[in-house]
Amino acid sequence: MNQTAEEVIMSKIDQQQSEKMLKTGLAGSVFAAICCFTPVLLWTFGAVGLAGIVGGLDYILFPMLFASLGLVAQALYAHSGSQGKSPKPVIILLVIVFSTAIIWLQFFYAIRISIGATVLVAIYWLYLRAAQTQSVS
Repeated sequence: MNQTAEEVIMSKIDQQQSEKMLKTGLAGSVFAAICCFTPVLLWTFGAVGLAGIVGGLDYILFPMLFASLGLVAQALYAHSGSQGKSPKPVIILLVIVFSTAIIWLQFFYAIRISIGATVLVAIYWLYLRAAQTQSVS
């Protein structure tokens, strides 16, 4: 099937946007993970005299991590060129569930929940990749 010039241009724009979204999501995920699981923020805030507020940052950083992973999942969907129903509502629901669960459990299982969310995104990427391979052949 031949594509018009407009469709080709729109496809390239969508591809660029999904790549930008993927890079942004990955950068946010790495930043949040570094800040959540290492004492980088403690040292930084302590150096400028703001160590007292570090305890409350987990309430911001973990939801940021899950939102960034959700952005990565949406970008992977857009990058794969899938034409099916958008997974955005499911991704938003999972971000809310993971964020609520980690806060409700008082961060006791923070590493396990974060790894689980990351593995879920990786499995979704493998699923999209397999679906794309099947549609090509």
